[in-house]
Amino acid sequence: MRVNVLIVSRIDLYSGFMDDIAAVDPRVSVKDGVRQFVAELREKGASGVMVDRLEKQANMVKGAEGNLDGLLSEAEVVFGNLFFPDRLVSRAPNLRWVHIANAGIDRYLSMDYFNAKGVAITNSRGCVAVPIAEHVLTFLLMLAKGAPRLMENKLKRRWERFTTLELRDRVVGLIGLGAIGAEIARLAKGIGMKVVATRKSAVSGKPVGVPWVDGQYSVNDLHQMLHDSDFVVIAAPLTTETRGLIGEAELKTMKRTAYLINISRGPIVNEPMLIRALQEGWIAGAGLDVFTTEPLPPNSELWSLPNVILSPHMSGSSDKRPQHLITLFCENLKRYLRGEEMLNVIDREKSY
Repeated sequence: MRVNVLIVSRIDLYSGFMDDIAAVDPRVSVKDGVRQFVAELREKGASGVMVDRLEKQANMVKGAEGNLDGLLSEAEVVFGNLFFPDRLVSRAPNLRWVHIANAGIDRYLSMDYFNAKGVAITNSRGCVAVPIAEHVLTFLLMLAKGAPRLMENKLKRRWERFTTLELRDRVVGLIGLGAIGAEIARLAKGIGMKVVATRKSAVSGKPVGVPWVDGQYSVNDLHQMLHDSDFVVIAAPLTTETRGLIGEAELKTMKRTAYLINISRGPIVNEPMLIRALQEGWIAGAGLDVFTTEPLPPNSELWSLPNVILSPHMSGSSDKRPQHLITLFCENLKRYLRGEEMLNVIDREKSY
């Protein structure tokens, strides 16, 4: 039995990844259909930085012969990152598994394969936990130690001494306690912070069961956690329950000395209300890696706010990310061939 694996998007992957996939088992046949897929995207008028990157990568590798429909007709497994062909289910009658090389899956919920019977969907949850947690730690330190002010003073050649915050014993509240949240907790605990968290399954006052977390709050007690925290970090997936989760009431519940950090998805926060909160001093500042509209528009007021640190949705990027992605995929491919339960199978009801 031959298992045909089709690659339709390989953004951020290393040159030898196809050899690594093929080496999993002699039964595996892996083909690169990126060139054909990019051509289809261009025919439909697709544009943007990520499409340009994909096209550049497609031109660097010969890839498979034939047209995209022919490649899809043979595919049992489809591996993609950011983009997947339209009408995937009807064009790939042998499709049994779709792997998404991202952790967040909100952009894929409307795709036909998401609710297709007999098609497993897996994501790359956990592969970016380390770089994202390190990014959060960077935000924590930069906000606490006045990094924006230091950089401004450097540019102006101004010698100004000022008092900064000690992070030891301060409370960081995590919204979401999956792989990313747990790694953030580990790093925060390592510098002496108190870590609390809220997640969908949490019960206030009950043992957490996650190392490095001192206490947990139920979803209904979110406001209490916001009130108790010096830093609030959003590490939850974007779902119907979390969209718009942080709005006026939540921001006003936070301490005026507290900071908000978001490395998850922009729409979890009401961005206009956050801007108002930062301008009027409801909270002390923010570290933001994600935004409602990306790229962040040049006219966004967030660019000019002195109490905000921005990064362009790059917290999950690292030199080791490509290897982590392929290692996970190859492990799942072994399990798939053995008929075993795979890692990171998406729960369609929960949408994560």
